[in-house]
Amino acid sequence: MFEENDADRGQVGIGTLIVFIAMVLVAAIAAGVLVNTAGFLQATAEDAGQESVDKVTNRLDVVSQHGLVNDYGDGKAVDSLNLTVRLAAGSGSVSLDTTTIKYVSDGTARNLVYNNETGPDGESLLNVSQSKDGSARGLNATEFTAYALDDSDDSSFPVLNGQADRFEIVINTTVVEQNDQGISTGDTVELDITSRSGGSSQIILTMPQQLAGQGDDDPVPL
Repeated sequence: MFEENDADRGQVGIGTLIVFIAMVLVAAIAAGVLVNTAGFLQATAEDAGQESVDKVTNRLDVVSQHGLVNDYGDGKAVDSLNLTVRLAAGSGSVSLDTTTIKYVSDGTARNLVYNNETGPDGESLLNVSQSKDGSARGLNATEFTAYALDDSDDSSFPVLNGQADRFEIVINTTVVEQNDQGISTGDTVELDITSRSGGSSQIILTMPQQLAGQGDDDPVPL
């Protein structure tokens, strides 16, 4: 009653094969997309994780701090903040070139950036006073400087790249405050030292309550 046609069966078989091949290709493409997406997400997660680690570890520790007395005739104040810094435990290299300091006192708030005011060896300070118009030397109200106390392993200044490195950050408060005295006795200054990767260290410095008996440029503990 019904006759089988070999040609029809062949066409059906070819059609089925084409559909099967198409399904395999679609599955392969989908698998490739999933693999690429998974790889991208993994790389993004690793980058985010590394950034988080850098923010915690790549920072400076303040080892010690002192100020210098300014005897300006009618009274005495602190006109220089000196901070000895080193790399925090587990920190990678930190460059002062890309480090900022948030400076907040009773009457002034500024973001300070690094200005190199050292000699070629990085161990001697040049001009840390107010810069003059047209002069390449000196500091302005939004700058700090530093010099190397111990960087004998290499000549990387101003980059701290070893736990033995010790640099001294210098902030001229008469320049930052734009006055002739500096920070008055009993006042406080908050500093937030932030590296390029976002790692930060905070320190609050309180000026001595009185400076009787102290001469000009005498160091005082803070």
